[in-house]
Amino acid sequence: MSGRHALPSRLGGLYREIAKFGLVGLSGFVINLAVFNVIRSLAQWPTVRASVLATACAIVGNYLGLRYFTYRDRGQDDRIGRQKELGLFLFFSAIGLVIENAVLYTTTYGFGWDSTLANNACKFLGIGIATLFRFWSYRTWVFRPGGPLPEKAAAVARGGPHAVRTPSAAPPEPVLNGSWQSS
Repeated sequence: MSGRHALPSRLGGLYREIAKFGLVGLSGFVINLAVFNVIRSLAQWPTVRASVLATACAIVGNYLGLRYFTYRDRGQDDRIGRQKELGLFLFFSAIGLVIENAVLYTTTYGFGWDSTLANNACKFLGIGIATLFRFWSYRTWVFRPGGPLPEKAAAVARGGPHAVRTPSAAPPEPVLNGSWQSS
């Protein structure tokens, strides 16, 4: 791949990732709002308590969608790696839950906007802000590219430090003089 085609290829990958993340997020959004409104109307729970439970339900669905659809080609194959991934996912999801529900809490109890329309609009706003944080944190810390062993370490493990490498599908790396070389 030439240098001028590397950037569009990388952007195309990012666009596909955003589209898949968005589809999973849309399903989580539907779960979140549906559970929130059912709990508020049937069980008549307080606004933020109902929202926290609804967000937790969406988090479970989102993990499954992100792990097996959006980022199925990333992550760890071993049990320890998956446990670490799940722990990080839950940690960053909890921060997203706080962001989302802080907006709802502030508007409901701080501004007194406690109608069905206001609750749903503010929940929508909170979900939007938290989604930006989640996208960044999941792709940066949870579903990182690459497997358990980097390519060079795997080559060393197969045949020692002078093992013959097969050409990889990885994009070329820039060289200091501005030209491109394949690694």
